[in-house]
Amino acid sequence: MDANHQAVFLEEAQELLVDLEDSLLELERFPQDKDLIGQVFRAMHTIKGSGAMFGFNAVASFTHEIETFYDKVREEIIPVTPELINITLIAKDQIRALLTTPPGEAPSELTETISAFHRLASKGETTTPPENQFSPKGASPPSSTKNDGESVIFRIRFMPGPRIFLTGTNPIHLLSELQELGDCEVVAHTDKIPLINEIDPDICYTSWDIILTTDKGADAIKDVFIFVEDDCEVTIDIIPTETGDRKLGEILLDRGDITPEALDEVLQEKKFIGEILVEKGFVSASAVESALSEQKKMREVAGKQEDTSSTVRVPAERLDALVNLVGELVTVQARLSQIASRSSDGIILSLSEEVERLTGELRDTTLNIRMLPIGSTFGRFKRLVRDLSLELGKEIELTTEGAETELDKTVIEKLNDPLVHLIRNSIDHGIEAPETRTSAGKPRIGTIHLSAVHSGANVKIQIKDDGSGLNKEAILAKAIEKGLVSTNADLTDKELYNFILHPGFSTAQKVTNVSGRGVGMDVVKRAIEGLRGSIDISSEKGKGTTINVTLPLTLAIVEGLLVAIKENYFVLPLSIVEECVELTREDVQKAHGKNIAYIRGEMVPYIRLRKEFNIVGEPPSIEQIVITGNNGDRVGFVVDTVMGEHQTVIKNLGRFYKDVEGVSGATILGDGTVALIVDIPKLIKNVELTEAVFG
Repeated sequence: MDANHQAVFLEEAQELLVDLEDSLLELERFPQDKDLIGQVFRAMHTIKGSGAMFGFNAVASFTHEIETFYDKVREEIIPVTPELINITLIAKDQIRALLTTPPGEAPSELTETISAFHRLASKGETTTPPENQFSPKGASPPSSTKNDGESVIFRIRFMPGPRIFLTGTNPIHLLSELQELGDCEVVAHTDKIPLINEIDPDICYTSWDIILTTDKGADAIKDVFIFVEDDCEVTIDIIPTETGDRKLGEILLDRGDITPEALDEVLQEKKFIGEILVEKGFVSASAVESALSEQKKMREVAGKQEDTSSTVRVPAERLDALVNLVGELVTVQARLSQIASRSSDGIILSLSEEVERLTGELRDTTLNIRMLPIGSTFGRFKRLVRDLSLELGKEIELTTEGAETELDKTVIEKLNDPLVHLIRNSIDHGIEAPETRTSAGKPRIGTIHLSAVHSGANVKIQIKDDGSGLNKEAILAKAIEKGLVSTNADLTDKELYNFILHPGFSTAQKVTNVSGRGVGMDVVKRAIEGLRGSIDISSEKGKGTTINVTLPLTLAIVEGLLVAIKENYFVLPLSIVEECVELTREDVQKAHGKNIAYIRGEMVPYIRLRKEFNIVGEPPSIEQIVITGNNGDRVGFVVDTVMGEHQTVIKNLGRFYKDVEGVSGATILGDGTVALIVDIPKLIKNVELTEAVFG
């Protein structure tokens, strides 16, 4: 068996298992939705067939048993129950494990799972499954789709009876209902309307052709005409998309608007076929217009199918290699631009500008290829919330927003574990038990809301729950106990909440298998800072907790502000730079020894990079302060010179420098000089711990 084909199957199987899990979780909320049952069945069927084809016999055999069971569910012989969902989710996890298990005898757990399915089948099944207790109040199942979720193009011919108005029916209302079913194009046939002095206002002279693209099925279309079917002529045909781009004459012939003889006659002439057919009286102008609408829709579908087939799967390693090469190209381009700026040769200058433009476009295109919607990560947490809430006896609903927000593939991969920790904490510490919530006047079902939104060169992710909120008194007592703060300290809420990010810090009264050991939030903080991000916590007692995580869009190439101290160069992320101001000797004297600048009446603390990085020498008489915004605070960084914006290709410092504080990486300038990338949050934290800069 070709290893490449097996690799493709494994990748597709993982995607199918993700879709299967999503469908099962939705089915648990809406157990009577037949389309969701169909989605589960089709996922199983596809995994079984492909597994057998590519030599994964254990996967195929095991999945066949489950597929057989769900065939009975689909036929309404066996109902959907929470127990069924539980067993199927376990089976899904076992299929995932089988995909990475060497060929051999099936584990005993598979036999136990199959036996569990058989026990369910042998029970006296009821015909109506119980309503799921976790369904959100007022929620309704997804709209029925009789075509298994796939859009189909229908040709509908609607010829109302002449006296339809006398029944109190307005055909326009029926057309409006059709438009609600999907993408709809309507063409009216008006050739039978008489002269105005011959019109009877009670008679309907118009008929319509409708081209409707919908996933609702033919039954939904028939339902529109259910009350007028005895007084009208309605034909509903499916337009086959496999035929691709069809000629106008073929469409008119297929619809019965012209005869083969008429088509042969007009094909002898050199005009557009539609014009000739109308001139000769073989067909009305409205019929040609309707056929052209159908032809247009067929071409659109053919184009989409062609686009889908042109997509290719590329291994992640190749994308990483491409990004690295583009990074090297950006560095070379910067060097070329520097050389060209010193030259008086117009050709070299023009060539440099062209290379800079092409490099920029190549950089943006390459980085966009690595972008993935964060919804692929959000989807994994539905199962986590379900399983943990059942384990802890809580009722919790996870809602998401901004799943389409795109983020670099590398960032998404490293973000999963921190988000898991945060959601587990919300489930265990935040959301109360149903009885507690009810007695407090809150809804029985708790909510965790997960959202993502773009903000400049960053993505902001928010985890918000409507639980009990953080206990400030308990946090302060624990901080005093651990010696993190004195008993008489005057702390803001933000400073207080940040204590939970310290290693070993936990206010839990008892240790569970979910949390309570003080391990987690410090891991979250380190992971997010490792992604050059930041975390901010806010809470209100009795109403819930909100955690905001800010992350860069990409870890490969960023826009930076290049600054210099003597012959040393540094880069500050441009996304958090707010402004640059001068710092004179007089300004320093006015501060009376404090590292504070007065900017338009506001006191802004600053950090001298010269001092932090031990750069010897006398600073210039006029220095520059780069003002940055960090978690709502404005902090300045004093440098000798601000060089300007710089397209920064981030390089790791290597293992010998991995513990260097205040530096997150390095970049190479056009002349080969190395510039260090300043880790703003880490540097601020270090200064806060060692100096009273902010006092």
